[in-house]
Amino acid sequence: MRLPRKFSMTQRAEFARVREFGESRPGRYLVVSVLRSDELDHLRVGYITTKKVGKAHQRNLLRRRFRAIVQECGESIDPHYYIVTIARWRAKEASYQELERDWLKQARKLGIFTHERDA
Repeated sequence: MRLPRKFSMTQRAEFARVREFGESRPGRYLVVSVLRSDELDHLRVGYITTKKVGKAHQRNLLRRRFRAIVQECGESIDPHYYIVTIARWRAKEASYQELERDWLKQARKLGIFTHERDA
């Protein structure tokens, strides 16, 4: 499932709301923060990659990988969530499979899946 543009978080206030009122789970390579909102019609996803992670091409690669992970399991995610994925400095050293495993582990702990993925 390709995530449409309307699923992206762009407003600073949305990120701040998730940070202030949401729940976070740190992993080895990333931190996943979520906030449940029953007013949402669809999932809202945001990615944070700071300069601590690396140069622009490394940050862009991480964002593409995070987007692919969310797209892959988008069907099974509850649509009433804001989800923010924050890259940690060691994320640039991780493979796609390691990032995916870490993201899924944190997402399961946060309980954002409507039904468990087949994997």
